[in-house]
Amino acid sequence: MLTSFSDLVLSFPAVIIALSFHEFAHAWVADKLGDLTPRFTGRLTINPLAHLDILGTIMLLFFRFGWAKPVMINPDNFKKPKRDMALVALSGPMMNLLLAFLFAIPFRLGIHMGWATERFFFNALIINISLMVFNLIPLPPLDGSRIVSYFLSHKIDKYYREIERYGMIILLLLIGLGVIRKVMLPLIFSILYILI
Repeated sequence: MLTSFSDLVLSFPAVIIALSFHEFAHAWVADKLGDLTPRFTGRLTINPLAHLDILGTIMLLFFRFGWAKPVMINPDNFKKPKRDMALVALSGPMMNLLLAFLFAIPFRLGIHMGWATERFFFNALIINISLMVFNLIPLPPLDGSRIVSYFLSHKIDKYYREIERYGMIILLLLIGLGVIRKVMLPLIFSILYILI
């Protein structure tokens, strides 16, 4: 959680970057796999206004886990819908991992950039790792659930997808109880340790 106004100011652009590129990755991969829906709905862009969800942005800014507006996808446009949905889902977290790697480079190389710049890079690093880990939780409608679906039989996947109608309620309950935080923090710090 943020501890100061300066952290808030330095985190805001990092949140915008993390969410916008995450959703752009979904849109770009879907487009490349044959679904033009993101293109037609204006999501094939890194413009934050096309992607940001107010509540999800605030959550990520203050609590290090959040979301953007989901990119609309039509699986019927894919050659292999189940596989391609998994690839589209994976692309968002992988974009955040790539961004985290890039923001980690100055720390890895021991480059000193001044307090404000270093703080921005560190916040951006943490935010991207957090967004990646959060989205890989296998709870519908998060990206992790789409990836898990690829490995399930049609029958089991049908029941698994039924969870989605209650997904946000379950997710908010788990967040409120502190379960998500307890699961995420060890993973976030492990990845951070590897990167820097």
